[in-house]
Amino acid sequence: VQLQALEGGLVQAGGSLRLSCAASGRIFGTYSMGWFRQAPGKEREFVASISASGSSTYYADSVKGRATIWRDNAKNTMYLQMNSLKPEDTAVYFCAAKNTYYIAISPREYDYWGQGTQVTVSS
Repeated sequence: VQLQALEGGLVQAGGSLRLSCAASGRIFGTYSMGWFRQAPGKEREFVASISASGSSTYYADSVKGRATIWRDNAKNTMYLQMNSLKPEDTAVYFCAAKNTYYIAISPREYDYWGQGTQVTVSS
């Protein structure tokens, strides 16, 4: 599985951004997916995860209520909508895939990673 995270960018605090992650392969629908982020000098942290079917989702407390993760298995694409963005959301955002139907929140559990896309929130 190859992943490509798209559509990061620069946004003002309070604004919104939608990230997408395009995946190759015909078995996208059997992989759970996740979003992670890494700010300079910090460890990679969990943002959100979605099960292979899309029926289950889980969010980090830091984004709960501001983020929505969903997927379109017919298009091999996962999305992350972030609202009410804060400067502390600034990071490189990565999408990841795990060969399981169930949600995973540790980066060590994931098998495949996209290259990352920069999100910068200005105050």
